[in-house]
Amino acid sequence: MPVVDVVNLDGKKVGQVELADAIFGAKVNQHLLTHKTKDKSEVSGAGRKLWKQKGTGRARVGSIRSPLWRHGGTVHGPKPRDYSYALPKKMLLGALRSALSAKLAEQKLTVVDAWALDTHKTKALVAVLDKLNHTKSALLVAHGENSNLERASRNIEGVKLAAPSVLQPYDVLKHDLLVLSKDAVARLSHSLDPEKKPAAVPDVETIAPAAKPAKKEAAPKAATKKPAAKKAAKPAKKKGKG
Repeated sequence: MPVVDVVNLDGKKVGQVELADAIFGAKVNQHLLTHKTKDKSEVSGAGRKLWKQKGTGRARVGSIRSPLWRHGGTVHGPKPRDYSYALPKKMLLGALRSALSAKLAEQKLTVVDAWALDTHKTKALVAVLDKLNHTKSALLVAHGENSNLERASRNIEGVKLAAPSVLQPYDVLKHDLLVLSKDAVARLSHSLDPEKKPAAVPDVETIAPAAKPAKKEAAPKAATKKPAAKKAAKPAKKKGKG
């Protein structure tokens, strides 16, 4: 495992820290994205027909810029295009490991004990970066809130502050110097560990539904008998002669 000196804000060595090989010793991958060819409409040459279609005994030709001819256009050649797409998480983490390893191999990675600034003035941070061999640009990585560091770094050209949880490979490669705090190194070593096992979720046994509280039974009401209504007597019909 590579060992890096830990320095304070005065640039003096105060200890050492071991960096994980899987994160700071990964293979560096390089990819070239510049390419361009000219098609038939972009190469130089007139658009007239060189000779008539029939009667010459030669093959028919419509343009001097034909891809079959020398100095003609290129068919289906590569062209600049938009390469942006949502990177898979594993690929993004692998690129970050590769970027950190490249900075360590180039000896452009510095670990500080802590970002303990006494003031938020830009001049104080500039003096600290000068002691840490700051040349062109620097990426500062700090874990947790640090008001003085945030306010002092936002007014310096070429200096950017980032947290370990949002660190991007592009930012690591863009800046010349990478300055990490010890807390940031510990966070990156834990989050970028390729052999990190996901937290095991214990099996949850089936839980019986809670018993519903018994309803209070209402007191029985005394049965009240209603007096039976007497039917009115029907008047007797008189028998008459029909």
